[in-house]
Amino acid sequence: MTTTMAAPIVQLDSVHVELGGHEVLCHIDAIIARGSLTAVAGPNGAGKSTLLEVIAGTRNPSSGAVRLAADSVSFVPQRAAVAELLPVTVRDVITVGAWGRLGAWRPMDAIARRAVDGALERLALTDVQRRPFAELSGGQRQRALLAQGLARGAELLLLDEPTTALDAASGRRIREAIASETRRGAAVVCVTHDEDLIAEADRVIRLDEGRVVDSAPA
Repeated sequence: MTTTMAAPIVQLDSVHVELGGHEVLCHIDAIIARGSLTAVAGPNGAGKSTLLEVIAGTRNPSSGAVRLAADSVSFVPQRAAVAELLPVTVRDVITVGAWGRLGAWRPMDAIARRAVDGALERLALTDVQRRPFAELSGGQRQRALLAQGLARGAELLLLDEPTTALDAASGRRIREAIASETRRGAAVVCVTHDEDLIAEADRVIRLDEGRVVDSAPA
């Protein structure tokens, strides 16, 4: 699908990242529009996750500039990056996302509770919300992490391989949730190998060895 370019929420100007003397990202230029889905694709080791970290602000570029016009950002890492034995319930995990609306440890208000309930419903997790996170299947855990991101209601949603190794139903629910986020005006940047998700993107940025080899509307 294609959309009219909206005002940029992220602009990368010649972003360069070196780690241990190795070029991980090489002078990346990119513009991310509000209300759009941008897929970041390419082989393993291409620098995709590093690009997401730079946009999220969790990794500083060695040179270049990141211009961010979002008041709120939600970063959902790969499932493998999250401890699977956290002693918390599914609802606890998702409630962490709502703290972005309130500030950590502040009492939940009605708006935040509705955001958590809505995220549970959208990712089909309402029936398991009281179960320990560690007891969920891989697909359920990935949906719970995305639901945490949705509960914040951020202007910019960053996702690292959200549909990897999931069953068809879980992958479809996640793609539907992403589409819903762009419809409400959020920008979504998604590192992915999922051809279905790439086909639904407004723009695809393809990386190889830290360089953009293609960046064009899908």
